[in-house]
Amino acid sequence: MKYFAIVFCSVAGSLLASSYADAEEEAVRPNFVIVLVDDLRWDEIGCMGHPFVRTPNIDRIATEGVRFRNAFCSTPLCSPVRACLLTGLHTHHHGILDNINRSEQSHRLKTFPQVLQRAGYETGYVGKWHMGNDDTARPGFDHWVSMKGQGTSFDPTLNVDGDRRQFKGHTTDALNEKALAFIAKERDKPFCLYVAHKALHPELTQRDDGSITDPGAAHFLPAERHRELYMDDAIPRRLNVNDAARGKLALLRDIEGVPPLSPRTGTDDETVRERLRMLAGVDEGVGQLLAELETSGKLDNTVFVFMSDHGYWYGEHGLSVERRLAYEEAIRIPLLVRYPKMIRAGALIDEFALSIDLAPTLLELSGASEELAVDGRSLVPLLRGKQPENWRSSFLIQYNSDTVFPRVYQMGYRAIRTSRWKFIRYIELDGMDELYDLKNDPYEMRNLFRDPDSKNVLQDFNSQLDELLKD
Repeated sequence: MKYFAIVFCSVAGSLLASSYADAEEEAVRPNFVIVLVDDLRWDEIGCMGHPFVRTPNIDRIATEGVRFRNAFCSTPLCSPVRACLLTGLHTHHHGILDNINRSEQSHRLKTFPQVLQRAGYETGYVGKWHMGNDDTARPGFDHWVSMKGQGTSFDPTLNVDGDRRQFKGHTTDALNEKALAFIAKERDKPFCLYVAHKALHPELTQRDDGSITDPGAAHFLPAERHRELYMDDAIPRRLNVNDAARGKLALLRDIEGVPPLSPRTGTDDETVRERLRMLAGVDEGVGQLLAELETSGKLDNTVFVFMSDHGYWYGEHGLSVERRLAYEEAIRIPLLVRYPKMIRAGALIDEFALSIDLAPTLLELSGASEELAVDGRSLVPLLRGKQPENWRSSFLIQYNSDTVFPRVYQMGYRAIRTSRWKFIRYIELDGMDELYDLKNDPYEMRNLFRDPDSKNVLQDFNSQLDELLKD
């Protein structure tokens, strides 16, 4: 296996491991706040051009910082990609392969908060861990607030540093409150807060092994005060909601009890509204964090990151809850970063950024001297407005089969995406691979896998994917 072995120096100058106690150097090391939203599409926030959703606080991060226009997750599934974010490793390297209960294994992950903690940072985790049902603290965090499995949307039971208590009200509000308390605390060292919201995840009933009892019974439950938001707004739809998966042989398989894909099998308007109503609570929490940091004079020395784990279907190709597939609506994510000491306000970045890039980016910004093996690359050069040599021109997407949603049984895959092309190779299904020319078919409605004119392109991407998988 090949990894990048990274050793970072301080952004403010060289910083030796023995100098962490030096007050002058402590003052220049940035704080970190990472807000991770569950299942949030890249186009569901105002700064990404949504026609009516109101996310003023989230948009502020983009206005005063940078917006990545080509940010993607490396695995469009909750548990694996959460490990990707924390470790900087691809799914096949960190071993959290799916959403089953991998609690024990998740205690053994080597994560960037562990490195920050050893480098003198005070670290906090608030929210949904979702690598198993275990709600106990993971290594690397001084302060821990989490819930079992998926948690609930209302009246959550939270493990607060080993003390389990039930909180009344909406879960987003409870997590916002705990996150705010962490950054408002008086301290003489830099901090890192990782907030992983339950929103925008639906309410689901989960078995002990992590599987879902009834995947079709998903309901999004916003706070009561947001129940009437957007009632009269027309839901925007992408052109591929009219694509009933023509040419997608894997999705067209005849599976007992599963209706054929059509616009009727997609996500209905009210479900979309309920998701956006849940987002309102997240936006309020972002505003509270920004206000507290500003009041305390810490805002401009804080790297504020806003992102999601993966996307969601609004009926594209007839899909709704089965976000696992390699189409754009599932793999694209929002990625916003505010840090005025380095980033020009309102900047836009078009280079590919991936989930696995978060860990090396924050470690470089922290000045930590400890080595960490990662697959990702630091985004710091891009944040500085530079054009790094040999930046990635393609990337790997992967998913391992699970049995939660019958429609996508046996649809584990390895895929490669470039600026123009996407090739999807299914591991368990023969002759059902997919190839899309994103330049001429941005909505992925024409599978070129069986097109004779695409034979050479297909051969090339099979070779490229083989090369990626060697590592």
